Amino acid sequence: MSKAVSANAGTVGRQAAVIAAASGLILSMGLPANAADSTAGVSASTESGSAQTALAVTAAPTATVSFERPVIKTTPAPKVETVRAQSTASETGAQRAAATEAAASKLADTVSSAAASGLAALAYTGIGHPYLWGGTTPNGWDCSGFTQWVYAQAGISIPRTNAWTAMRPTATPVPGDLVMQNGGAHVGIYVGNGMMISALNPSQGTLLHSVASTGGGSFFTLAP
Repeated sequence: MSKAVSANAGTVGRQAAVIAAASGLILSMGLPANAADSTAGVSASTESGSAQTALAVTAAPTATVSFERPVIKTTPAPKVETVRAQSTASETGAQRAAATEAAASKLADTVSSAAASGLAALAYTGIGHPYLWGGTTPNGWDCSGFTQWVYAQAGISIPRTNAWTAMRPTATPVPGDLVMQNGGAHVGIYVGNGMMISALNPSQGTLLHSVASTGGGSFFTLAP
């Protein structure tokens, strides 16, 4: 093949086209019409009206052809760095302090609500027990004795009388808060929905009744 190409190197005017086949390698290249050669294994023929002669070269089946591969160089893409805004140490400390305070406040509210609900439930257990002036037990109690007993069952100590003075007033009572009525002459435990439980009098004993039915009142809570 190299001999055939070399024999026509001086007359080839343009680049040859090379075609490889599985059963024998056939090389064809465009040559001028006057470049026909009688080299062994090479045949030439001229098409009518064509200015070139097709040159066919037959090589052994074991012949190999190699092509030079271009060298490709790649460059990694630049890394993109994400810039994050950072707060100052003082801001971070303030935020942490605020978050801690909020969590503590939420916990306190949860505990207060749970305690209040427990107090209301305990108050319900007192319904039906008798009224006894100065009494402090389920065998007989007056209004303040009843409220003191209920709180004591929840592990909370309040004064025997005028217990609301150790608490803070609230306009949004929750179950378990105290209801003070008639200028302090009567006290009971608020259980929600405008209702309260109190040791009302000797004839009625301890019962569930509306706050309004006994003249309204002021509300006091242990919640912070």
